[in-house]
Amino acid sequence: MSTTGKAEQSPEDIESLKQSLFVAEKVLQQAINLLDNHITSDDQLTVHSRYFSGSTIGKHLRHARDYYELLIDCISSPPPRILNYDVRMRNTPMETSRSAARNAVAETIRRLGEQTSKADWNAPITLHAVTPFIQTFETTFGREFWFASLHCIHHWSMVRVIAGEMDITLSDDFGFAPSTLVYQGRDSAALGKTKI
Repeated sequence: MSTTGKAEQSPEDIESLKQSLFVAEKVLQQAINLLDNHITSDDQLTVHSRYFSGSTIGKHLRHARDYYELLIDCISSPPPRILNYDVRMRNTPMETSRSAARNAVAETIRRLGEQTSKADWNAPITLHAVTPFIQTFETTFGREFWFASLHCIHHWSMVRVIAGEMDITLSDDFGFAPSTLVYQGRDSAALGKTKI
């Protein structure tokens, strides 16, 4: 135990935390790049997909960000930590405004950097989920941090389809999991060696 009463983390856990933060920041930076360089009007955030009923780019941006925000709030609270991804705010300004979306994503990147530096990779979390049945799972901060990035990438792939419906061309790595990019030999983007 440290002098603060918190268990010391192994060098491997500290490295895993840094790597997960790196991936989360890169994935969220893709949203900033999307908003800065590809989405040219607020209206494009609210165009409904022809293929994903009810989906818009703005809704996917908000929903993907929600998971990170809920996890940050959870890990910032004292134990016992309870996480519920089904508690979300809908119809927020970031769904309809480029500037609100950019500011919200940038704030999430800032909060992740601030809170993960204080987080314990193995901190226990109780996860509540509706599947549609109410379920309870025991998990850790590290596992949920990894999941939030994977979840985000999943939503970026849907954003990619909706953008394509509007003839918006995105970067080759947008909406692809880092493992896919590595498998395809395009790992420079997955590892952050190119601008995202």
